[in-house]
Amino acid sequence: MTVPTYDGFMRPLLDLAQGGEEHALREAVTALADRLGIPKSDREEMLPSGTQTKLYNRVGWAVTYLTKAGLLEKLGRGRFRITPRGRSVLAEQPVHIDQQYLERFPEFLAFKTKRRASDSQEPAGDSTGALTQETTTPHERLDYAYKELRDALVDELLERVRASTPSFFEHLVVDLLKAMGYGGAHASRAAVTGKSGDGGIDGVIPEDQLGLDMVYVQAKKWENSVGPDEIRKFVGSLGENKAHKGVFITSGSFTSGARHAAERANARVVLIDGDMLAELMIDHSVGVADVKTYTIRRLDSDYFEQG
Repeated sequence: MTVPTYDGFMRPLLDLAQGGEEHALREAVTALADRLGIPKSDREEMLPSGTQTKLYNRVGWAVTYLTKAGLLEKLGRGRFRITPRGRSVLAEQPVHIDQQYLERFPEFLAFKTKRRASDSQEPAGDSTGALTQETTTPHERLDYAYKELRDALVDELLERVRASTPSFFEHLVVDLLKAMGYGGAHASRAAVTGKSGDGGIDGVIPEDQLGLDMVYVQAKKWENSVGPDEIRKFVGSLGENKAHKGVFITSGSFTSGARHAAERANARVVLIDGDMLAELMIDHSVGVADVKTYTIRRLDSDYFEQG
């Protein structure tokens, strides 16, 4: 017996969680392996990267997909439990649950299509949308897999950021700006104000190598949308500090009114919402770590033309 694909674990996961108690991912991996009779040799089979077992990886992705569909909910790092929607699905007694089944839930569809709607290079699949070796090249499958891993990491980062304290969030955004190159030789002058009555300014960082101008930062650890009133307050604070440039970063999102207020401000104000924040954290290695690096090589025709 080989390890089932991730969708082979979805229905068993719901059965495991149907009692309503919390489950740790590692405990669930062992329990499912026992229930499905997966032999020890298959449980120890590693991914090609050698970073984790194929069993743990596939159960982990099954949990991710069920969570995105609202059938499970995460309670903390590596812990989950069933939701009322998950119980309703079990009541239907589906024989099999896969991605096509989960697409009936709008949250899962949003997860699958987010940040891909404008990507005209997305590889084609079969009639169910699944990628196959017959319809895609190895390069296309690798590119698509990278996008899927990155999208999942964005969601995981946002979950952790939103669970952090406001103080941690303020330090995080200053660390990110420093990682993006702000401050240069003067990066040590970057600071978090960390005090009440700061006029809406949470941090300040030199913009360039010479420290000729300062960028003021407002950090809002919110899950909801930031409205125009918050932007106007921030712009007012910039004026009080005789500042011309500001960055407003939130773990939530901005309303259209907030974006309009930033465009009309008499100072240069850049808005960074939760999705963009997570993307920037990935791009600049803040709060993330490399797992495996793959180098794709091609034939060097010029080398062979010498002979």
